[in-house]
Amino acid sequence: MDRRQFLKTAGAGAALAMVADFNDLFARGTYDKWVGKPWKGWEKGEFQVHFIYTGVGESMFMIFPDGTSMLLDCGDHDVVSRSQARGRVPLPLLPGGSRHAGEWIARYVLRVNPGHDKVDYMMLSHYHTDHGGGRDFYSGIKPGTEDYRLSGFSEAAEYLSFGKAFDRGYPTMNEPIPIPHSTERIQMEQFYDRETRERGMKVEQLRLGAEDQIVMLKDPAAFSSFKIRNIAANGKIALRDGTIKDLYAERIAKTHPKTLNENGMSQGIFIKYGPFSFYTAGDFSDNWKDENGVTHVIEEEMADAVWHADVAKLDHHGYLNSMPRKLVKALSARVWVSCVWDQPHTAPPTLETLSDRSLYPGDRIICPTCFTAQRRDEDAGKPGVSDICKSAFDGGHVVLNVEKGGKAYSISYLTAVDESMKVRSVMHFNP
Repeated sequence: MDRRQFLKTAGAGAALAMVADFNDLFARGTYDKWVGKPWKGWEKGEFQVHFIYTGVGESMFMIFPDGTSMLLDCGDHDVVSRSQARGRVPLPLLPGGSRHAGEWIARYVLRVNPGHDKVDYMMLSHYHTDHGGGRDFYSGIKPGTEDYRLSGFSEAAEYLSFGKAFDRGYPTMNEPIPIPHSTERIQMEQFYDRETRERGMKVEQLRLGAEDQIVMLKDPAAFSSFKIRNIAANGKIALRDGTIKDLYAERIAKTHPKTLNENGMSQGIFIKYGPFSFYTAGDFSDNWKDENGVTHVIEEEMADAVWHADVAKLDHHGYLNSMPRKLVKALSARVWVSCVWDQPHTAPPTLETLSDRSLYPGDRIICPTCFTAQRRDEDAGKPGVSDICKSAFDGGHVVLNVEKGGKAYSISYLTAVDESMKVRSVMHFNP
């Protein structure tokens, strides 16, 4: 599929199917035939995204239609200390504190991955602990090593084997300016060194605009309408016309900053499967003022790189003023998913924007991995709260399942209190 074909198919799914009332949809979803049963698993031809809830970071596991797999982020973050320092009640840590996030995530992957412990791809969206783990928290030293820490991806790799990694800065770590020698960078450099040297993993820098880098490896010819386009990395975006826009170039040239907002460096991808489309871009967010006092919002630029998405993951966990109006209108998603680990995530200003029917018509549903009783009390009656799926109230894994050919899809909530994979609700949609 060339760029012109990609644009054509991306626009084809823009019409939104109408559902009279999402509360009614949710109520019917709780009586779906799978509710109360263990997750059905993956079948060839399906595209799945598992938004794995741990309460301490972000992690998504993808299964492509031919069984190729990718773990996108594997966070482990000191959310308890952070919440307490800010006077907040931490989100529930699920399934519990007996294991750390990297192990919980690996165990989840082992339950759903058609390749069991063999994961074809992994991607770190950006260098923050809530997306990749770190050295200073929940990181024991691997036995038999001097200083190899187990946290996030490195801990998951004790149970999983990764074939190839996509990183924004590898191997020079100087895109678009040298990445600071943070604990996150040191952690990932050690991880890449060990996995490439001892286990044969390959590491590549993400190629912006490419549709031939993250590909199906097992039976690509059988599902030719499935394509992944790389749309963001290192403060650059691949526009719809195929050109690359550097969002930081002028700022770097004029002010020579020693650091940049790591969130704005996030790697992002856009996935098409027949009429279905999906967006995710890590924590892609940053605001700054130029020498004239004009505020620049990096997410507004992303609107020029995307098409309508049936399902979209919120940038930066839906925190504060993420997901500006221009981007929300460009995506016009039917389903918004938010990977959360802090009470302010999926924040009121973001909810208000997502729920604004003046931006695009039709119903939509917001599916955070957790939306606590505290938030429901604080935000009762505010715009957007009524669009939140009730299954989010207790926390859970969110699973996107796209049927063969992308002709229909569903959103399921799975229990996260244990490893039973019991389905709590299912909602069905058409692109």
